[in-house]
Amino acid sequence: MPRLYGFDDQSRQRLRDDEVDPLRQMVSRALIGKKSNAEIAVWANGEGYRGTMGGEWKDASVGRLFRNPAIAGLRYDEDGQLVDAGHPAPITREEFEALLEREQSRKTAAPEAPHEYLLVDEGSHCGKCGHALQGARTNAGTPGYRCRPKDRQGRGGCGEVRIDAELLETHVGEYVVAELLKPGIRDQILAAQEAVKQQIKEMRADIEDLVERRTEVGALYGKREISKEAFIAAERELTASLKDGRSRLRYAEQLANFKLGGAKELVRWWNSAPHTSKSAITRLLLDKIEVFPASARGVRAIEPGRVVLHWRQLPPRLSSVR
Repeated sequence: MPRLYGFDDQSRQRLRDDEVDPLRQMVSRALIGKKSNAEIAVWANGEGYRGTMGGEWKDASVGRLFRNPAIAGLRYDEDGQLVDAGHPAPITREEFEALLEREQSRKTAAPEAPHEYLLVDEGSHCGKCGHALQGARTNAGTPGYRCRPKDRQGRGGCGEVRIDAELLETHVGEYVVAELLKPGIRDQILAAQEAVKQQIKEMRADIEDLVERRTEVGALYGKREISKEAFIAAERELTASLKDGRSRLRYAEQLANFKLGGAKELVRWWNSAPHTSKSAITRLLLDKIEVFPASARGVRAIEPGRVVLHWRQLPPRLSSVR
């Protein structure tokens, strides 16, 4: 798991000297200079400061850093209260609480724009029950992912997993970018895309066949050659198959058509890439993303083992797309 900015190790027992002063300056610009997160990111990038993965700062990454209590030597307990975490800190508790007040004021002043969820539509799953996670805003109004509990019809999962969307998407994005930096990965991606293009033709044919079969079932029912019960059952099954097939086709087309080439700096490419491109490359590289419950209520970090990434073997044919 990537370390937190300002700390020299993942256990956060040592501060990183060359990051402590930039972090304090960023906080000062937020609290004293009244600068926005976007303005702070521009300043930090202009000074040559970079995140722990080497990427440029942006609005979201500055905000995420400011919301992490570890920068003040704190953590959230089971009741969601700030308590001492027992490690050194670049800033004071008072400064962190001021950052939280600033964040709340910012949210109250400006309504959140619609969030483009990167890992919905089977893009991430509950580690406990296997149900696909869905996008859902928290009680505070921030985007998140959750395993929806079962409704009266028995549809849904266990309802025990919730996670902040920015936290999860950034965590996955950092590992995807690291994977893209490996030698030869671009050639593997191109080979996999060619395999997907061949599958798309077959998938389109399968969808056309399903449409024809649904039409035939309707015609049989219209002629009273099958019962209403048989018609409803067949219609339900064919409609579900069509929905699933069209969903797989949509993502297969994204996988086949996105462009990774041309970006000299992969981190910069990821930060500015269209949502569909990031979704496509994530699904191409990752076979499955499992998210497990946090160890306690109020945890605001990716704990070891909470997010499990299952990587594909590239190229051959992409089994989860078919």
